[in-house]
Amino acid sequence: MAKVTDLVKRMLVGRALRSGQLHEQLLPKRIALPVFASDALSSVAYAPQEILVILSLAGVSFYSFSPWVAIAVIVVMLTVVASYRQNVHAYPSGGGDYEVATTNLGKNAGLTVASALMVDYVLTVAVSVANGVDYVGATIPFVGQNKPAVAIVIVILLTVVNLRGIRESGAAFAIPTYAFMIAVLGLITWGGFRLLVLNENLEAPSAHFSIEPEQTNLTAFAAAFLVLRAFSSGCAALTGVEAISNGVPAFRKPKSKNAATTLLMMGLVAITMFGGIIALGLASGVKVAEPSVVAEDLLRPDGTPVGPGYYQQPIIAQVADAVFGGGSLPFVIISAVTALILFLAANTAFNGFPVLGSILAQDRYLPRQLHTRGDRLAFSNGIIILAAGACLLLWGFEADVSRLLNLYIVGVFVSFTLSQIGMVIHWTRHLKTETDLKVRHQMHRSRVINFFGGVMTGLVLIVVLLTKFLVGAWIVVIAMPILFLMMKGIRRHYDNVAAELELTEDYEPAMLPARNHTIVLVSKIHKPTMRALAYARATRPSTLEAITVGVEGEEARNLQEEWERRGIPVPLKMLDSPYREITQPILDYVKTLRRRSPRDVVTVFIPEYVVGHWWEHLLHNQSALRLKARLLFQPGVMVTSVPWQLHSSDRLLGRPEPFAPGSVRRPWHKTVKEEEAGQIRAR
Repeated sequence: MAKVTDLVKRMLVGRALRSGQLHEQLLPKRIALPVFASDALSSVAYAPQEILVILSLAGVSFYSFSPWVAIAVIVVMLTVVASYRQNVHAYPSGGGDYEVATTNLGKNAGLTVASALMVDYVLTVAVSVANGVDYVGATIPFVGQNKPAVAIVIVILLTVVNLRGIRESGAAFAIPTYAFMIAVLGLITWGGFRLLVLNENLEAPSAHFSIEPEQTNLTAFAAAFLVLRAFSSGCAALTGVEAISNGVPAFRKPKSKNAATTLLMMGLVAITMFGGIIALGLASGVKVAEPSVVAEDLLRPDGTPVGPGYYQQPIIAQVADAVFGGGSLPFVIISAVTALILFLAANTAFNGFPVLGSILAQDRYLPRQLHTRGDRLAFSNGIIILAAGACLLLWGFEADVSRLLNLYIVGVFVSFTLSQIGMVIHWTRHLKTETDLKVRHQMHRSRVINFFGGVMTGLVLIVVLLTKFLVGAWIVVIAMPILFLMMKGIRRHYDNVAAELELTEDYEPAMLPARNHTIVLVSKIHKPTMRALAYARATRPSTLEAITVGVEGEEARNLQEEWERRGIPVPLKMLDSPYREITQPILDYVKTLRRRSPRDVVTVFIPEYVVGHWWEHLLHNQSALRLKARLLFQPGVMVTSVPWQLHSSDRLLGRPEPFAPGSVRRPWHKTVKEEEAGQIRAR
């Protein structure tokens, strides 16, 4: 069974890598860009559309606000990119926002950032995959009818790819990411050329439609609130910017410089794509409405609803239709790579979450297993936990993008804001000791950038909470404190264990026990029992006795008679069990020995079978497992397992069958006279 499992693992994950090969997994900028930027770049597929969807609640007339909303989003994006370039240079260890907040604002602020980022990483996977399934489901009915199941399968595939190592996953995702960038930038370039140079009209499939507003005669406050809500939805374009600051250790040297360059490239490309798509969408007359009300609110030129049979194409598809024509090869390519990049956008979280989990585990806020690298030098446990969380969300929310988006971006703006505040404190502290004028000038500039970034992201966070709280953001607001308290509890546990185990200066080594009382548990007289008796005698204990529990009277008497008939030189004690229970009588007897002599120790030898098939484990050793679990909590009691390898285990150990022709197995027990004769010969 183990060989089969290992073979499957090697086929999926690949051969194990030595720790010394870690440098081979580091990324050049050309691979790091698609690895860490796929999330931010893929937001172009839905962030512009979300702005128009929210504004459509008040009718097409409110589309006139969309350029200003887009400009506000771009300003925030530029600010965040500039701010995080300062973070990357100041904190290159990969802790990102968590390290910045912990160092400058304290542990509680750092844990707040960590809890926010973990929630956001899980949501990134869920939203990206669900959105990609929507694109595919538009053309493949089976996918649309089974969205949750398909989305979960895709998450599992992404998990397997990432378990193969960061370099292999980066190489696998590089081509689709670059294809998406080239396709969208080509779309914007050709569309702008047709508009500005050729003076041609672009017409989206929905250009002649109108929208029935759900809310009319809005007050100034209500209109402003709607615009702010559109702005908060458009800020989904900023998700993923922080991933590079968390993944600096994955870059080749010079790490900080390469990470900062990659961050700048990502920001410029994302801003160009975001602004270009929304500009072409408005120029071509794109109309979009909330998916749940498309059939009623989207009206044909004659004023009738489009009806339930109408499929609302995403904004990129509509712009591609207007620029290249529906059904053309460029249209098909753009639709395909957009769906693909949405799936691959989850890869940003698969690279950010495990690194953050490793750092938190190193600081004892998460289980230590998250700090361990797997066979391919990736943080495998973190990858698996992220995938499990995303699958639960996809299943619980039925892979509905609209519902998942309402939970989105709250966490990332919490981390943005606290990180920028922490960076302002960082530069202020260093300015107190720095004397070089050139360095001080750079620090002053960085502090201004981070201060402006903190103000901007703080305002966005307030807007997001106000506009999204009642429609789903409250779930994140509850989840973050739960994670925060969980991490505090884990740290408290590790601290208590460390304090309890620490060797202090006045610590006196434990005195040797006065005596060692040894017990061998016996159920039947067979080879495992004789091996356990021989091993127990070899330890030369102070006292040695065999213990059996008399559940069935006839079997107990037969065991006693055979014991005496064989002349086994160890006394056998029969424990009564009127209620047919095995574990409790043994525990009571061990406690009795401990009460008689508290300075003594009791060693319990338990014969166990070693089997080779998984199903055989269900048939053996269950009583031994229960007994060991209870004995481990008894002070002064040592538990020793004495294994007996059954024939089925021989194939796993690569040795011949024990009684096959030509094979010899040395006996594990002898009679008393044979042992004495052997000792005399040895002398």
